[in-house]
Amino acid sequence: MPGDTYPKLKAAAVQAAPVFLDRDATIDKVAKLTREAKAMGADLVVFAESFIPTFPVWNILHAPIDQHDFYKRLFENAVLVPSPQSRKLADIARANQVFLSVGITEKSDYSMGAMWCTQLLFDRTGKLINRHRKLVPTWAECLSWGPGDASDLRPVTTEIGKIGTLICGENTNTLARFALLAQGEQVHIACYPPAWPFRRSASKTGQGGSYDLKEITRFRSAAHAFEGKVFVIACHSVLDDDAIEQISAGNPDIRTLLENAAKPTSMIVGPTGDILGEPVVGVEGITIADIDISESITLKEAHDIIGRYNRFDVFQLQVNQTRIKPIRLYTTASAFEEPTPSPCAFEEEKEED
Repeated sequence: MPGDTYPKLKAAAVQAAPVFLDRDATIDKVAKLTREAKAMGADLVVFAESFIPTFPVWNILHAPIDQHDFYKRLFENAVLVPSPQSRKLADIARANQVFLSVGITEKSDYSMGAMWCTQLLFDRTGKLINRHRKLVPTWAECLSWGPGDASDLRPVTTEIGKIGTLICGENTNTLARFALLAQGEQVHIACYPPAWPFRRSASKTGQGGSYDLKEITRFRSAAHAFEGKVFVIACHSVLDDDAIEQISAGNPDIRTLLENAAKPTSMIVGPTGDILGEPVVGVEGITIADIDISESITLKEAHDIIGRYNRFDVFQLQVNQTRIKPIRLYTTASAFEEPTPSPCAFEEEKEED
């Protein structure tokens, strides 16, 4: 007698260059590239960290006193949720009947400056089903983004599996990764920047002293995939000539750093840690692979860190999923009542259909 069956899907990581600090033109590019991924058979289409309107790599390269114009342009082109721009992204998912994951710089509707590094996930109908804000902006990123919270640090149950998301350095945060696995994650989205200049001096590896993005993405993805017995879609973006020209702002040293930065690499990794399909290295392109969720079953027979291969009487993890707000308003009657959390952090803000 047949038993339960588990989802199969085709996942695509789109490695591309946004139109630098141009929100609407970049959304148009998302529409075009999503159509291309759909034509390749994709059910899940992933774009990189802060793809809209761009990743603020200038935070690393310019002194804070020289970044004011970049900051203003970033805020002007950041995405409010909900907004006409988020509705366009929803329409793209709906029109192509795909699950769409897009990195944005999200801006606040209560502050003329508050921004977060956020990954949105829409379902096939265009419904926003997850909005994860990066918990800790990495290094110089704190010049642009504030810290997020764990209100959406959870996998979303869908027809193609339980999908979780972490952004860049969060994929090195052991507890953040375990929090998703412990909630049943089966497909993991890991989003990254186009470049990460870290040192000026040359190194023996030929990477200018910076991180080797290809190697780092490979072992981060393989570690999470193998430890959790899940599938990982790792997606970077790309710096094009226009972005390099604008970011360098006439500084030849900055231009050289960007032109010689380690090449971004997007890939899809299976639960054994093996790369599926062909990675995209240093250029625009789409990597796509078939995923069969049931492949995790026999692997977990030997090593299931959220099941039999753990000691929860020894190790315990607590996650605060309260949404952080600058103010909590209440009436006198409700002053001593504990507010009831929404099942989705953005439920209060979603628009009527």
